Amino acid sequence: MKIFSSSQIKHIDSLTISNEPVKSVDLMERAAHKLLEWLMFRFERPAHFIIFVGPGNNGGDGLALARLLKENRYDVEVNYISFTDKVSEDWNTNFIRIKELKNIQFNTLSGPEQFPIICANDIIIDAIFGSGLIRPADGFAGEVIRKINSSGNIVVSIDIPSGLFAEDNSKNNQENIIEADHTLSFQFPKLSFLFPENTSYTGEWHILPIGLLPVSIRDTITPYYYIDRKEINPLLKIRNKFDHKGKFGHGLLIAGSKGKMGAAVLSAKAALRTGIGLITCHIPGAGNNIIQSSVTEAMVDADENNDLIASLPDLKHYNAIGIGPGIGTDDATGNVLFKLLSDCKAPMVIDADAINIIGLNKKWLSALPAGSILTPHPKEFERMSGTTTDSYMRLLKQISFSEKHKCIIVLKGAYTSVSFPDGRVFFNSTGNPGMATAGSGDVLTGMILSLLAQGYSRENAAITAVYLHGLAGDIAAEKACYESIIASDIIDNIGSAYNKIRRGAY
Repeated sequence: MKIFSSSQIKHIDSLTISNEPVKSVDLMERAAHKLLEWLMFRFERPAHFIIFVGPGNNGGDGLALARLLKENRYDVEVNYISFTDKVSEDWNTNFIRIKELKNIQFNTLSGPEQFPIICANDIIIDAIFGSGLIRPADGFAGEVIRKINSSGNIVVSIDIPSGLFAEDNSKNNQENIIEADHTLSFQFPKLSFLFPENTSYTGEWHILPIGLLPVSIRDTITPYYYIDRKEINPLLKIRNKFDHKGKFGHGLLIAGSKGKMGAAVLSAKAALRTGIGLITCHIPGAGNNIIQSSVTEAMVDADENNDLIASLPDLKHYNAIGIGPGIGTDDATGNVLFKLLSDCKAPMVIDADAINIIGLNKKWLSALPAGSILTPHPKEFERMSGTTTDSYMRLLKQISFSEKHKCIIVLKGAYTSVSFPDGRVFFNSTGNPGMATAGSGDVLTGMILSLLAQGYSRENAAITAVYLHGLAGDIAAEKACYESIIASDIIDNIGSAYNKIRRGAY
């Protein structure tokens, strides 16, 4: 699924109107029917809807919805926020239609003292501003937004919470943004929905397809994509009857230090569960018994140092290399990492302490092999690239970092973003808060290493592993709850994640 800017969405709407062809007011009617279906599925007929509409097409959506709700015997009250004398043409058409109905309450509000009485069970529909907003909400509209937020009622926003910009909110007035429980976005998610600081505004967001022209979607170029099962399913390699373990690669995992051998265990297990043919773990000497007893399928190449990684093994036997889980940031380990960056020709995934070491030695970024996959969480990324004030700015920095250093960045978190050197960014649709647990990142490293060793391209390995990782976590959550998930649960459900993708069950 593509993610477009607000101006691109407006252009796609226009192409749909001119080429389908369909009148713009009829496209609005189509959207209103989708809104009606969603609301009818969730709220029984005694529900009372209070709809706040602005003067633009977002308000027109609200008016069309109000009429359809009334025609379906719902109790509806419309409040028009009058802060301008101008209304859109489609707004006016729907206003005429709604005035033809009997027994529908329509109020024009021109000051905060006219704000309606809202009862405890009323459901508020926000249709004040759409994604075409060009400046922060202020004045009377801002006051209305604040009153809605303080009501304590369920709030459903049409297309985007009023006051929120579709991309950059760094200069926005945070107090004058609707705090929705649900956001019903037409056809595509907005980029701003994917940033953690905006979750209090969007609530749970849902995509409502409204039949925009497929060719216009296809031909409109964007660097942003939202990964779902349809993209991942074709990427999964199919095994043949006479395949053998040599066909699925040999990976080298450089991991562990004194007190952190669990990271190596989790990463190795995850690599095996994701289908790698062979895995060798280069670990501190004292960790030999831990790996041999915990991951019996793995081979061990023990470092001469008992407590940490102090030497680099011969790399020529391996199809892919992973480094970082639990290795610490000792100078000797740093020297090993620098030698690896300088000598490695195989596909490589770099995680955790390896990223922290690079953050302490930023000049080493020039030695980073092209196509390397780095998997930082936001703080680790900042140690390499510098701090930012918000997620949008961090996204721009992530894109710039990938382009400059010709690497793939997997920036972990909700909607994990995977950026490529050509400027494209893929946001992940799987995963849940229960995966914010010790070792979850080590599991992802092992999964990426596994796919690289099996011959997946670097790009496909990154986005496929991220999707599988999140889906395995979702399956674990279905079996228990967010609070009880541990990293081993993610590993245990990798196989089920494969099956769900292939069976189209997700």
